Amino acid sequence: MAEPAKVEKPKTEKTVKPGTAKAGGSRPDLATIAGLALAFGGIVGGLLMEGGKIKDISQITAAFIVLGGTLGAVMVSTPIGVLKGALLRMIHVFLDKTQAPDAAIEQLIGYATKARKNGLVSLESEAMEITDPFLRKALTLAVDGTDLQEIRNMMQLDMDITDSRAQAEAKVFETGGGYSPTIGIIGAVMGLIQVMKNLANIEEVGHGIAVAFVATVYGVGLANIVLLPAAAKIKARIERETELKELKLEGVIGIVEGLNPKLIRSKLDAYRRDTPADAKETKEKKPSADRKQAAA
Repeated sequence: MAEPAKVEKPKTEKTVKPGTAKAGGSRPDLATIAGLALAFGGIVGGLLMEGGKIKDISQITAAFIVLGGTLGAVMVSTPIGVLKGALLRMIHVFLDKTQAPDAAIEQLIGYATKARKNGLVSLESEAMEITDPFLRKALTLAVDGTDLQEIRNMMQLDMDITDSRAQAEAKVFETGGGYSPTIGIIGAVMGLIQVMKNLANIEEVGHGIAVAFVATVYGVGLANIVLLPAAAKIKARIERETELKELKLEGVIGIVEGLNPKLIRSKLDAYRRDTPADAKETKEKKPSADRKQAAA
């Protein structure tokens, strides 16, 4: 007897559960890295072009005065809890940990599709697997049958408190940027005091003047190249995170209201910030996702 022909099983695409969608991970902020390199490179390069040497601005004494004085002043003016949060928040200047809007939208559309097909209660197990605390809380409240307005009020309060804390942490860097130039002037005055005490010794006079001017450069440079730009970048991150939370909240509200997934997508598309590459990728993915929803 001839052996029956083997029937190959059709290959199916691997599907990813909505609850296991990745947030995109941490991405180096190339703008920060390139900006710092350009700023310091421009300053040092200008010094060298004028015939100076790097050792002319390499004054450990001046750096100790400016860094120590600025840090001390910030510690005096800032509660220790906020200071610790600000130091941790410094990571956000060099790393972008914010989830891409496209990924969040696709995750929410996955939930909406399943809820429309199997009911809102079917999301209970997946809600517990969500890594984002904000989305997990919002979806859990929805699954538990919490009133729609109460969900909005509770999550809005969560956003307001988180935003307030983050703004306080960003303000730490603004505060340091305000103190730093003044500390630099203190270092300059201290250097000039040493100059006045050693007018008879020309070597001591030269060293004192160098410390005086370099301390001012360090103070102004620390404020305008590091601290104030860091505060601005952190605030930009905060605004983006808040916007992403609003996106997720609107998505959950749409799921609770039982809206069609396509309508939810159209509503959430307003939160997209497509770069040309992202826009191309979105156009390629969106038709296939819509076909899957239609088939379901």
